[in-house]
Amino acid sequence: MKLKHVAGSLLIGALSLGVAHADIKIGVVSSSTGPIAMVGIPQKNTVPLMPTKAGGQTIRYIPLDDGSDPTASVVAVKKLISEEKVDAIIGPSGSPNAMGVIQFVAEAGVPLLAPVGTAAVVLPMNDQKKWVFKTTQNDSLIATALLDHMAKTGIKTLGFIGTADPYGENWGKVVADGAAKKGIKIVADERFQRQDTSVTAQALKVMAARPDAVLIAAPGTPAVLPQLALVDRGYKGKFYQTHGAALPDFLKLGGKKVEGTILAASLMLVLDQVPDTHPSKKIAKNYVATYEKAYGAAPATFGGNMFDAGLLLERAIPTALAKGKPGTPEFRSALRDALEQTHEMPATQGVYNMTPADHSGFDERGRELITVTNGTWTLLK
Repeated sequence: MKLKHVAGSLLIGALSLGVAHADIKIGVVSSSTGPIAMVGIPQKNTVPLMPTKAGGQTIRYIPLDDGSDPTASVVAVKKLISEEKVDAIIGPSGSPNAMGVIQFVAEAGVPLLAPVGTAAVVLPMNDQKKWVFKTTQNDSLIATALLDHMAKTGIKTLGFIGTADPYGENWGKVVADGAAKKGIKIVADERFQRQDTSVTAQALKVMAARPDAVLIAAPGTPAVLPQLALVDRGYKGKFYQTHGAALPDFLKLGGKKVEGTILAASLMLVLDQVPDTHPSKKIAKNYVATYEKAYGAAPATFGGNMFDAGLLLERAIPTALAKGKPGTPEFRSALRDALEQTHEMPATQGVYNMTPADHSGFDERGRELITVTNGTWTLLK
């Protein structure tokens, strides 16, 4: 009996120890295959580089590929919630994919860190979106920089071409509102699908309107297509792009036809050109160096969005652990609350200051005005 009592005590002690030191499980959904793989691949590659410890606990990442399919994103998120019992989810890579999973993470009470472009995942804030945190700059922050430059350089008329999805639609709304305030008239407003191989019709309509400049709002390599179509048809006006075009393949695919393009994006594109005093420079340089060592090439900024999600969780986890154990609703809720209280946290994309109303948290330190010069990114001063 005494032996049984000791054995039982040891078993209870072992189980208690297992609970106390349970891994924090983070689900990751990225599009490492399919139409938006250029966004998803650097995000998938970044997962092994993210923090693996926080608050004395081990962080375990569970990565899944949704193949760029919004329906597959929902399946993956449901699997992570119901089968893996994750404490948080990072992803998906695409804006439509992220919009489609918000309902399910909110119902489960699982924080979602979305490395996507559209601000629609966090705005307008409501009971569902309060579970979502965004690790890219909101459209309005980027749009303000672009529209300010247009106004200063005498742009009076603007053509707009965006993707026919939440990314392009939200950009269309933000630009329409901002342009009106700057006295810039939008004379053409066109949409296209990410998987389209031709945008001839849209390009011809924009050409017919004769705008002083054209703004293209598309994430990843699809951002190149409208610009090439316009250049090939003789358009001579100015080109602007969103932070969705901030990847090496934009330069490779566009070649000389994207020379002079202006965009606003994170400092990662021009790290060697920003002052050493920038609070994010050291962090971004370390991330880029680690990524290059692992994969032999520099990451697109989309990878930085994934890395920042890991840093945000690393910062929030110790606070959440004081209110609940990993794997419990109490911990997940406390993790959400801790993320919302993030203050002055520098990361690869800028400095995060979250509030109940702002789950992106960037200010002007999260963007740089950049142009393409001789096939490379150049800080526009």
